[in-house]
Amino acid sequence: MVFRWGYALATAAVFCIELAIAIFLNDPLIRPHVGDALAVILVYLGLRTILPWRPLPAALTALGVAFAIELGQLFHIRDLLDLSDSALVRFTLGGVFDVKDLVFYTAGAILALVVEAARRERIA
Repeated sequence: MVFRWGYALATAAVFCIELAIAIFLNDPLIRPHVGDALAVILVYLGLRTILPWRPLPAALTALGVAFAIELGQLFHIRDLLDLSDSALVRFTLGGVFDVKDLVFYTAGAILALVVEAARRERIA
Protein backbone atom coordinates (compact mmCIF):
# COMPACT_ATOMS: atom_id res chain seq x y z
CA MET A 1 0.00 0.00 0.00
CA VAL A 2 1.15 3.53 -0.75
CA PHE A 3 -0.04 6.92 0.36
CA ARG A 4 0.02 9.81 -2.07
CA TRP A 5 -0.56 13.20 -0.46
CA GLY A 6 -1.49 14.94 -3.71
CA TYR A 7 -4.30 12.49 -4.36
CA ALA A 8 -5.35 12.67 -0.71
CA LEU A 9 -5.69 16.44 -0.90
CA ALA A 10 -7.59 16.19 -4.19
CA THR A 11 -9.88 13.57 -2.61
CA ALA A 12 -10.59 15.88 0.33
CA ALA A 13 -11.28 18.80 -2.01
CA VAL A 14 -13.70 16.82 -4.18
CA PHE A 15 -15.40 15.44 -1.06
CA CYS A 16 -15.94 19.00 0.21
CA ILE A 17 -17.38 20.02 -3.16
CA GLU A 18 -19.71 16.99 -3.13
CA LEU A 19 -20.80 17.82 0.41
CA ALA A 20 -21.47 21.45 -0.51
CA ILE A 21 -23.50 20.34 -3.52
CA ALA A 22 -25.53 17.95 -1.36
CA ILE A 23 -26.19 20.55 1.33
CA PHE A 24 -26.69 23.74 -0.63
CA LEU A 25 -27.94 22.82 -4.11
CA ASN A 26 -31.21 21.36 -5.22
CA ASP A 27 -31.14 22.19 -8.90
CA PRO A 28 -31.85 20.05 -11.98
CA LEU A 29 -28.28 20.06 -13.36
CA ILE A 30 -25.42 20.34 -10.88
CA ARG A 31 -26.68 18.21 -8.02
CA PRO A 32 -27.88 15.21 -10.01
CA HIS A 33 -25.44 15.24 -12.93
CA VAL A 34 -22.24 17.04 -11.97
CA GLY A 35 -22.54 15.40 -8.56
CA ASP A 36 -22.64 11.96 -10.19
CA ALA A 37 -19.56 12.66 -12.30
CA LEU A 38 -17.75 14.00 -9.22
CA ALA A 39 -18.73 10.91 -7.23
CA VAL A 40 -16.77 8.69 -9.63
CA ILE A 41 -13.84 11.12 -9.54
CA LEU A 42 -13.96 11.02 -5.73
CA VAL A 43 -13.72 7.22 -5.68
CA TYR A 44 -10.98 7.33 -8.34
CA LEU A 45 -8.93 9.80 -6.30
CA GLY A 46 -9.46 7.78 -3.13
CA LEU A 47 -8.21 4.64 -4.85
CA ARG A 48 -5.17 6.47 -6.25
CA THR A 49 -4.44 7.84 -2.76
CA ILE A 50 -3.86 4.43 -1.19
CA LEU A 51 -3.31 1.91 -3.99
CA PRO A 52 -0.42 1.71 -6.45
CA TRP A 53 -2.80 1.29 -9.38
CA ARG A 54 -2.38 2.86 -12.78
CA PRO A 55 -5.09 5.33 -13.87
CA LEU A 56 -7.13 3.00 -16.08
CA PRO A 57 -7.69 0.23 -13.50
CA ALA A 58 -8.53 2.84 -10.86
CA ALA A 59 -11.00 4.60 -13.18
CA LEU A 60 -12.65 1.33 -14.22
CA THR A 61 -12.96 0.26 -10.58
CA ALA A 62 -14.48 3.61 -9.59
CA LEU A 63 -16.89 3.32 -12.51
CA GLY A 64 -17.74 -0.25 -11.49
CA VAL A 65 -18.54 0.89 -7.94
CA ALA A 66 -20.83 3.62 -9.28
CA PHE A 67 -22.59 1.22 -11.65
CA ALA A 68 -23.02 -1.33 -8.84
CA ILE A 69 -24.60 1.31 -6.59
CA GLU A 70 -26.90 2.43 -9.40
CA LEU A 71 -27.94 -1.16 -10.11
CA GLY A 72 -28.56 -1.54 -6.38
CA GLN A 73 -31.03 1.31 -6.71
CA LEU A 74 -32.76 -0.50 -9.56
CA PHE A 75 -33.23 -3.55 -7.34
CA HIS A 76 -34.10 -1.50 -4.20
CA ILE A 77 -31.12 -2.83 -2.24
CA ARG A 78 -31.70 -0.31 0.59
CA ASP A 79 -35.13 -1.78 1.23
CA LEU A 80 -33.89 -5.35 0.90
CA LEU A 81 -31.19 -4.66 3.50
CA ASP A 82 -33.64 -2.68 5.67
CA LEU A 83 -31.46 0.45 5.51
CA SER A 84 -34.00 2.92 4.16
CA ASP A 85 -34.16 4.89 7.42
CA SER A 86 -30.44 5.74 7.43
CA ALA A 87 -29.63 9.24 6.20
CA LEU A 88 -26.02 8.22 5.59
CA VAL A 89 -27.10 5.27 3.46
CA ARG A 90 -29.56 7.45 1.53
CA PHE A 91 -26.77 9.99 0.91
CA THR A 92 -24.24 7.34 -0.09
CA LEU A 93 -26.38 4.94 -2.08
CA GLY A 94 -29.07 7.23 -3.39
CA GLY A 95 -32.48 5.84 -4.01
CA VAL A 96 -33.82 6.10 -7.55
CA PHE A 97 -32.35 4.34 -10.57
CA ASP A 98 -31.83 6.57 -13.60
CA VAL A 99 -30.00 5.40 -16.71
CA LYS A 100 -28.75 8.99 -17.22
CA ASP A 101 -26.71 8.56 -14.05
CA LEU A 102 -24.70 5.85 -15.79
CA VAL A 103 -23.81 8.34 -18.50
CA PHE A 104 -22.57 10.92 -16.00
CA TYR A 105 -20.64 8.28 -14.04
CA THR A 106 -18.92 7.34 -17.28
CA ALA A 107 -18.22 11.02 -18.01
CA GLY A 108 -16.61 11.32 -14.57
CA ALA A 109 -14.34 8.33 -15.24
CA ILE A 110 -13.36 9.72 -18.63
CA LEU A 111 -12.69 13.16 -17.12
CA ALA A 112 -10.46 11.58 -14.46
CA LEU A 113 -8.45 9.83 -17.17
CA VAL A 114 -8.21 12.97 -19.32
CA VAL A 115 -6.99 15.08 -16.40
CA GLU A 116 -4.54 12.36 -15.41
CA ALA A 117 -3.16 12.17 -18.97
CA ALA A 118 -2.84 15.96 -19.16
CA ARG A 119 -1.09 16.02 -15.81
CA ARG A 120 1.34 13.32 -16.87
CA GLU A 121 1.99 15.11 -20.17
CA ARG A 122 2.76 18.33 -18.32
CA ILE A 123 5.17 16.51 -15.99
CA ALA A 124 6.99 14.66 -18.82
